[in-house]
Amino acid sequence: MLICSLFSFPVFADDDKNASYRLGSGDKLKITIFNQEDLNGEYTIDGAGNFSLPLVGTIAAKNLTLEELENKLKDALSPDYLVNPQISIQVLNYRPFYILGEVEKPDSYPYVSGMTYLNAVAIAGGFTYRAKEDFVYVIHGNDPTQQEVKTKMDMQVMPGDIIRVDERMF
Repeated sequence: MLICSLFSFPVFADDDKNASYRLGSGDKLKITIFNQEDLNGEYTIDGAGNFSLPLVGTIAAKNLTLEELENKLKDALSPDYLVNPQISIQVLNYRPFYILGEVEKPDSYPYVSGMTYLNAVAIAGGFTYRAKEDFVYVIHGNDPTQQEVKTKMDMQVMPGDIIRVDERMF
């Protein structure tokens, strides 16, 4: 029942969250350039934070918002290729989150909007008998410092988060 309810959340229904979302490796985008069917398609941001668009070549997308990427594509396409291009960008799939440590199935899992760290543990098969169940340590995928932060279980997972469940002391 828990798993079913996790996947019923709309992906970033809140426009403010979507507007501030920073792209990263593993995000899958749907790019539509109106009246340019040959340029439309689905693109996945690679490990270096780039993707390749016909006519333009390699586009650096890592850490850009959707609006910033749209403006970057407009600049790349005009005036050499298109006059005033109309572009729409959607995130089809957000990059996965990773969970390790004292869970039954440490691995990467698809990100679902609204998921808490406790939900993430449940998806990973639950805690092992050795797990410290009060909190987790998280490195946020969009944090350039990559610092591990002690986080409560009811806080929300973000795309690219690395979640570590510690072992408790007996």
